[in-house]
Amino acid sequence: QLQASGGGLVQAGDSLRLSCAASGRTFNSAPVAWFRQGPGKEREFVGVIDMWTGRRDYAESVKGRFTISRNNAKNTVYLEMNNLKPEDTAVYHCATRNGRIVTSSQHLAGVYEYWGQGTQVTVSS
Repeated sequence: QLQASGGGLVQAGDSLRLSCAASGRTFNSAPVAWFRQGPGKEREFVGVIDMWTGRRDYAESVKGRFTISRNNAKNTVYLEMNNLKPEDTAVYHCATRNGRIVTSSQHLAGVYEYWGQGTQVTVSS
């Protein structure tokens, strides 16, 4: 089970850190990804960390502003979001899967089997 938390209402330019905690399982070598769905928008990929290689990848819209990190001891992955913009307003979900998958597929929502319930991030202008 995944639990995403840390969302809230902030102003443009502020920062937030989201957490994705796993209970009853460990992330092991599987990728952990963040997706978001804004009002009236399709779900979109935000970023991913490959727990085996440590490699991170981000959507172009968040590169340079968002950073994914992890705490293996706490079985938690974080999404640090800086310089937030109103267009970042969305429900943010974390997701993972059983086992590794090729890097080229890690941005695809369909490859993930386990999803957190989502945490709302609202950025006011």
